[in-house]
Amino acid sequence: MIVKMKFLSITGPKDDIERMAGQYLSKYEIQLENALTELKTVRDLRPFAEKNPYEAELRRAREWLPAELPAGEKVPDMTAKRAVETLRELEEQVVELHKDREELEQQREECKRSMDSIYPFQELQYDVHDLLEFHYVKYRFGRISKEYFEKFDRYVYDSLDTIFYKCRSDEEYVWGVYFVPVALADKVDAVYASMHFEHIYVPDVYEGTAQEAYQELQEGLSRLDAKLAENTSEVQRILKEHAGELTAAVEYLEKFSSSFDIRKFAALTRERGNVFYILCGWMPKKDADAFQREIEHDDKTFVVVEDDHDNVFSTPPTKLKNSGLFRPFEMYVKMYGLPAYNEMDPTVFVALSYAFIFGAMFGDVGQGLLLLIGGLLLYKFKGMNLAAIVAGAGIFSTLFGFLYGSFFGFEDTVIHHVWLRPKEAMMTLPVIGQMNTVFVVAIVFGMFLILTAMILHIAVSIRNRDAEGWFDTNGAAGFIFYGSLVAIILLFMSGHVLPAGVILALVLGIPLLAMAFKEPLASLLEKKGVRIEGGIGMYLVQTFFEMFEVLLSFFSNTLSFVRVGAFAVSHAAMMEVVLMLAGFENGGGGNWLVVVLGNLFVCAMEGLIVGIQVLRLEYYELFSRYYKGTGREFKPYQLKSVKES
Repeated sequence: MIVKMKFLSITGPKDDIERMAGQYLSKYEIQLENALTELKTVRDLRPFAEKNPYEAELRRAREWLPAELPAGEKVPDMTAKRAVETLRELEEQVVELHKDREELEQQREECKRSMDSIYPFQELQYDVHDLLEFHYVKYRFGRISKEYFEKFDRYVYDSLDTIFYKCRSDEEYVWGVYFVPVALADKVDAVYASMHFEHIYVPDVYEGTAQEAYQELQEGLSRLDAKLAENTSEVQRILKEHAGELTAAVEYLEKFSSSFDIRKFAALTRERGNVFYILCGWMPKKDADAFQREIEHDDKTFVVVEDDHDNVFSTPPTKLKNSGLFRPFEMYVKMYGLPAYNEMDPTVFVALSYAFIFGAMFGDVGQGLLLLIGGLLLYKFKGMNLAAIVAGAGIFSTLFGFLYGSFFGFEDTVIHHVWLRPKEAMMTLPVIGQMNTVFVVAIVFGMFLILTAMILHIAVSIRNRDAEGWFDTNGAAGFIFYGSLVAIILLFMSGHVLPAGVILALVLGIPLLAMAFKEPLASLLEKKGVRIEGGIGMYLVQTFFEMFEVLLSFFSNTLSFVRVGAFAVSHAAMMEVVLMLAGFENGGGGNWLVVVLGNLFVCAMEGLIVGIQVLRLEYYELFSRYYKGTGREFKPYQLKSVKES
């Protein structure tokens, strides 16, 4: 069902909004709307724009506090003022440690970069610092791709006045140092550049060889890591000592900040020199009544309830409320779209029809019990709505398994069928001849569901006073036409005498004409002027093709339910193949492993396909007749109770 909503306008002194929100609104669900937008007819409104005084404190706290605060044995009571003071006191103790940590981390990054730059040149057995003493020779550290190095070595190196000292190589690059006379440096540098030699900067602060410098850097990195560990331990010690106060301070500030942020939804107005806030929003009727009773003796808070939703600019949000048995099926409703507030909640109808059709298409006692048990276990331990839906479908699969006499594919062997065997049951129909009974029953059941969907559409039209709904294809006119057609077909197929031609013409012709001329008829019923755009001739041509499409859709939608019987037959056929492969076709012994694997395969594959096909029937053959799904979700403002500061 859709929870009934009330639109509330809450007002009081400007400085009292935070108290009101923490003391009252935190106990109830309310979807706040922008008061400036909702109260367009109220004069002299202005936004309630104030900077959140707790935002800066919280932002700083989140910067230097750990992601998870340590759990204290006792969380003390706290006010906003004390919470700010607590955080500032702790910040003074921790901020210096954080500055030290930032410096250490920066030094560590520099050390790591230096290690990365010198690592490839550890094979260079020469004091790096001594290279600076060269006056007539220049050197370059770097790397060159293996492809270009081979070309360089083969075609260029011997004719160039340079020495290349190879230090390290892998599948892609060769690292090394080249030396060149100062007088030829520009020319040789250009040649190396043409070979895509990439220069690598190696700092000149090292003493000894590259390998010795690398080892020294490793030792320095270890010392920095040790200091960082000490820093972390000290911060954790301080936070642990003040765990209770710290947790309480952050928790309370978050609550105060949330209460303060409610101002962005409010508007301010002035009356007789006093400034008042106004908050607007949607609240479930039960909560709204309780809220009104609670503030009855509060002389600072006033509430006005707008019962006529037509006087409200925003549309009421939709909140679904169903029993635990049907609640998981809300997932399918939300996938299509939430019902508008003036629609009906189709969850119960979807739950019953979906599970019933699934069972008819997938009737097997053994496999149905597997779906039921597996779905219940997943729903209990994982909380998956889809698992609960599978469990519900498993119940009806089990029931239809008894009707079909099927147990893990064994038909009339373990249990005897109560109703019929889908593959073998046949019946004779006039004109058509022999036809599978399951197909006939599926079509008749589809007719019943289509008529039920039309009844739901009529109920919604009556509740919303929609005149056009009476003459709609899925309204009263469509119901009479399609219902009469169904009755005629059933009478003919069962061998009964049909009513006189005049009666048939009336029960079919009048509703058909009503559907054809629904727009002018609805205008007359609502006492509006009848307007036919494009002229009568164009309107009649358009109406003819629309009626042709309507009749075609009635036929195709009805015939679509044949798939219910088709899957019931195909399930039996697939299990017959499994038993044949296992060697059970002649009633003798067979391979039980094949039976187990075959049942698991059919249960998984066909169960998935049947689930999708049933959902298709729900959406395309039923929802399209009575449901729009244009609602917006009820999203209550998250606000926790706080104490006054």
